[in-house]
Amino acid sequence: MAGRWALAPAEDGGVDVAPLGPDGLPSGPVRREADLAEAVRSRPGVARWVWRSTAEVYPRLLATGVRVERAYDVEAAETLLLGHEGRYGEPRSAAAALARLRGGPVPPDPPQRHADPGAQSSLFDPQAAPLSPADLLAVYAEQQRRTDATAHPDRMRLLTAAESAGMLIAAEMNRAGLPWRADVHRALLHDLLGERYAGGGEPRRLAELADEVSAAFGRRVRPDLPADVVKAFAQAGIKVTSTRRWELGSVDHPAVKPLLEYKKLYRIWVAHGWSWLQDWVRDGRFRPEFLAGGTVTGRWVTHGGGALQIPKVIRRAAVADPGWRLVVADADQMEPRVLAAISRDPGLMEVAGRESDLYQAVSERAFSGDRDRAKIAVLGAVYGQTSGDGLKNLAALRRRFPKAVAYVDEAARAGEEGRLVRTWLGRTCPPAARTTDDAVEETGIPVARDEPDSEARPWVPGHASTDARARGRFARNFVVQGSAADWALLMLAGLRRALTGMAAELVFFQHDEVIVHCPEEETEAVTAAIREAAEQAGRIAFGQTPVRFPFTTAVVECYADAK
Repeated sequence: MAGRWALAPAEDGGVDVAPLGPDGLPSGPVRREADLAEAVRSRPGVARWVWRSTAEVYPRLLATGVRVERAYDVEAAETLLLGHEGRYGEPRSAAAALARLRGGPVPPDPPQRHADPGAQSSLFDPQAAPLSPADLLAVYAEQQRRTDATAHPDRMRLLTAAESAGMLIAAEMNRAGLPWRADVHRALLHDLLGERYAGGGEPRRLAELADEVSAAFGRRVRPDLPADVVKAFAQAGIKVTSTRRWELGSVDHPAVKPLLEYKKLYRIWVAHGWSWLQDWVRDGRFRPEFLAGGTVTGRWVTHGGGALQIPKVIRRAAVADPGWRLVVADADQMEPRVLAAISRDPGLMEVAGRESDLYQAVSERAFSGDRDRAKIAVLGAVYGQTSGDGLKNLAALRRRFPKAVAYVDEAARAGEEGRLVRTWLGRTCPPAARTTDDAVEETGIPVARDEPDSEARPWVPGHASTDARARGRFARNFVVQGSAADWALLMLAGLRRALTGMAAELVFFQHDEVIVHCPEEETEAVTAAIREAAEQAGRIAFGQTPVRFPFTTAVVECYADAK
């Protein structure tokens, strides 16, 4: 039973399913079935399911033990297509897409669906009422037409497939959760913060540090209120503008040491303290609710739990199950390698073709072996450090890697001028404010041209307004960070396929790091699968280039031991 099938939950709690032909149109009758899980389970050979939203359907399937290989998420595709058309921010629900197709009033998007399969059904929200199979397929067919109309249809189809795969993976990770020892976490909090006081006030250690800060100033000071601390320093004859560590580090005053310690522990208490443990850890698993494609760059976010900023000391509580291990893999210098692949700069591709330290290789070519300067230069080119030493470093980088620097320069210029900027696969960064007509006429930066290696004039910063320069810096980074996010999706999809049939499960992902929880005997196979998935993603995303995408991998029982 190969091919594609459409799946549409119905008002009565059942589900409508229909086979699709190569043209995306129904190739057989629509069938109403009473049970969603049974409808999918009884069709094990389906190559791809087409449905409105993975968040609507897949958690319910996973709760019954049903896993699908591939899906096409209509609402995820609509978000990508709207962005590509310069209409980012318009309602992206399937109902909105249908209304646009039929020329009717476009409804606003309903509230974001919760990943919990037990959450209130979208059937109770009239804006998210189920679409009939005919309506769903009409939207799907129109999306295929719009995809074919993009500058690079094959890339856009790949991006849509990768985004849909990411939605499946996020749902599976939400179901699995990261192994978490609540007893270890509580012990860590007690060691760091001391006893908890009744009424939810600050724990003992924070109260002691607050007293030390006040004693150092000779009056009562609230260390959790930056304005109060700045005022206290001013009264002591010391001018500071903030309570940031980098600024306080140069201040000679007895309040600084307890204040910095207070700030560090306060963040742990607020962000990962006892309340966090109660809210986000259930059944021995940390469940932060991953949201694939949660940012305009395509990077993932979490619904809560501070999953992407877990302090190392708190990672001591992330412990594999008995007999299992955590395979923690970090992509090495991912964004500079992606820049090499998308810019097609011969010199940078040659450097990025090695699995050794990229920054050291760059330093030997352009900075007399000064690795720190080379790293600052490369990151400055990506993130827009174009003043002072940053401008000098950029000039040195431009001499050795002209196409790479020209690529991000052109992205910055496009951003400053309010033009659309795209990743290699076609994810689009919206301009600050554009009319629809202006956006439709946009041709994009080099990634949207047929000849990405075309010459571009050097970009000169400072000839635009402050807001325009900020947009330029964001666009400069977007083409690299967004392309890296697209590559990461393909890597995750490949890794997911490789883990099929194993006990191993994907449990965590952030930007350039992935964690697989697996039995100890599977660790070698998982490590090899990560390496192969990374290289395969590079070939699929960017074609045949010399660029390599190595990972640093650690097999550990405890997450904190990986770094």
